[in-house]
Amino acid sequence: MKKAAPLLLLAILAIAVFFIRQCRHDNSSASKNKSASDRRSSSPDVNRDRGFDRRVSYLQYSNHAKCRMQCRHITEQEVEETMREGKINYNKSDLQNARCPRYAVEEVTKDDQRVRIVFAQCNNYTEVVTVIDLDTEWTCDCPGDDNKYKNRN
Repeated sequence: MKKAAPLLLLAILAIAVFFIRQCRHDNSSASKNKSASDRRSSSPDVNRDRGFDRRVSYLQYSNHAKCRMQCRHITEQEVEETMREGKINYNKSDLQNARCPRYAVEEVTKDDQRVRIVFAQCNNYTEVVTVIDLDTEWTCDCPGDDNKYKNRN
């Protein structure tokens, strides 16, 4: 029995380590299966300072953007698609903006509009700042419009 005791103890420890690892694996895979809304509320592990966050769950629209979308016939679905799949135009972006970095994202929508959408990525949300149709000059009368900054592409 004295010769078997160390082997028995080693076997018990190996079984215990196996079960502990199994429990940890189950907990980590369960946390990966959270819904998008759960991820948003528990987002301290997400670093939004490392590039453009393309998750639409953080999306908010400014009044200016809503007005531009209406007069330029651009839907929220097109904005979300552009956010997820569009190409960032770094020449038109302002990543050094003191309040929130601004990303100018361009895409051709399903109805063949070439659009540029400016997103301000703040700490807790991403705001749609403005929506631009790059091919068509629309006449819009939105709040905050000023001749000084007339729709330059």
